[in-house]
Amino acid sequence: MAGETVITVCGNLVDDPELRFTPGGAAVAKFRVASVPRTLNKETQQWEDAKDGLFLTCSVWRQAAENAAETLSRGMRVIVQGRLKQRSYEDNQGVKRTVYELDVEEVGVSLKNATAKVTKAAGKGAPEVQQARRQQGAASAEDPWASGTPGTGRPAGGGGGWGSGGGGVDEPPF
Repeated sequence: MAGETVITVCGNLVDDPELRFTPGGAAVAKFRVASVPRTLNKETQQWEDAKDGLFLTCSVWRQAAENAAETLSRGMRVIVQGRLKQRSYEDNQGVKRTVYELDVEEVGVSLKNATAKVTKAAGKGAPEVQQARRQQGAASAEDPWASGTPGTGRPAGGGGGWGSGGGGVDEPPF
């Protein structure tokens, strides 16, 4: 990213992310973020939004795009980081316009006024993990630490899990 303008913006989503796919199959999600400064009016003791805010169109690619489209929705407060791009064009009336867009590298929800439960998205190989879980049968549903399952982060050794001695590992798997 040498020579590029990398910025971080905190703001609210103006619309739901729109997920599309390129002809090559790459996912891209587009959304707009509004960052509007607030100031305290000392006379009224009320918070007021500034008249002009920053509205940025953001694009995020690949797995992050799919995750963003599934997770984010209009009105959520988010934090986005990426490369700021400037693009100029001429509109239908012949007026030259300049827009600023953000190629997003990282996006997440703000915990300033909300809570979130993070769930790790299944990556490549997820079908094999699901198949291994199915093969374990009902016993693993009762005791998920009973035996090791490759790719799931569960310990191997059949000794009942970590710290059990007799073939288990001494440290938790996280």
